[in-house]
Amino acid sequence: MSVENVVKYFNDRNIENPVFKLQASGATVDEAAETLQIEPKYIAKTLAFKLKDEDILIVVRGDLKVSNRKFKDLFRIKAKMVDHDKVLNEIGHPVGGLCPFGLKNEIKIYVDISIKDFDYVYPAAGSRDYALKISPDEMYNLTNAQWVDVCKDPE
Repeated sequence: MSVENVVKYFNDRNIENPVFKLQASGATVDEAAETLQIEPKYIAKTLAFKLKDEDILIVVRGDLKVSNRKFKDLFRIKAKMVDHDKVLNEIGHPVGGLCPFGLKNEIKIYVDISIKDFDYVYPAAGSRDYALKISPDEMYNLTNAQWVDVCKDPE
């Protein structure tokens, strides 16, 4: 049902459906990058974090990790991931298929500046077997996101 919600999200906005089925697994950044034959940095991984009174999503560059220091400086709380069951049941997509589109409930979305200058990125599309291709600016605009700087610097 999750993939259908992502497709519906784009259809409801009269945007050509960017969702496609992967030829092999996209469960991890490395698997998705290998399947798509691209560098891992172009995979846009969506992470769910718990704040004091709400959960949030942050879309980050596939080959980077979130900096605990930057996260805490921005949100005034230690970075803590949302439990897998809650991601599926309340946000609406499984871990490994999480994306900022077609969500079950309203949630704040942030996009890390690490992907800002890419022409396109490839987030999951509601399943480990589906992805989509989108520009970071279009993702930012469609989701009413905020740009943030929470990733560790690339090496």
